[in-house]
Amino acid sequence: MNYNLKMEEMIKNLEGTPSLLLHVCCAPCSSAVLERLAETFKITCFFYNPNITEEKEYQKRLEELQRFVSRLHGKYEIKVLEGRYLKEEFFKISKGLECEPERGKRCYLCYEIRLRETAKVASEKKFDFFATTLTLSPYKNSEFINEIGKRLDGEYQSVYLYSDFKKKNGYKRSIELSKEYELYRQDYCGCIYSKINRSTQKQEFSIK
Repeated sequence: MNYNLKMEEMIKNLEGTPSLLLHVCCAPCSSAVLERLAETFKITCFFYNPNITEEKEYQKRLEELQRFVSRLHGKYEIKVLEGRYLKEEFFKISKGLECEPERGKRCYLCYEIRLRETAKVASEKKFDFFATTLTLSPYKNSEFINEIGKRLDGEYQSVYLYSDFKKKNGYKRSIELSKEYELYRQDYCGCIYSKINRSTQKQEFSIK
């Protein structure tokens, strides 16, 4: 399925200005997504990322998101809502999958725990839609993410907004906006396993 086209079809059929709870992993990924959706939805950015192992890194990403959003002045106010931060939630679902490769089963479960919490909060707070910025990254499996979103759509009251935000040069645009707003860009997703993997890749590259 072309998830970008699916999203555009959903947007085309909207009435009024619906509310959207947008799960956000970091400010850079939110940048191009907010630019694209801010005129269509009343957006609240939901920062729920128990996969970020180091608390210092977690706070840095949250504060950078808050700083970025505070500088945006569009048609509608964009808000930031922080979810609970319990690293144990991530370690529980990743137990036994520590050596899984990136984009594998561990990542699937990580997408699921974050999307499920987003859907749950969106339903509780009466948001019309929920979505995630995770599909912006070329390192994330958009097929997995949309599959999970579709399933959760049937479990909660809020509607899942399909997406593949990397389409239409979304990822490239996020890099441009990161430079424009001088945003902190991390080079790993947040969990200790991806950090170790990234460090190994750097070492191998330096040896070559």
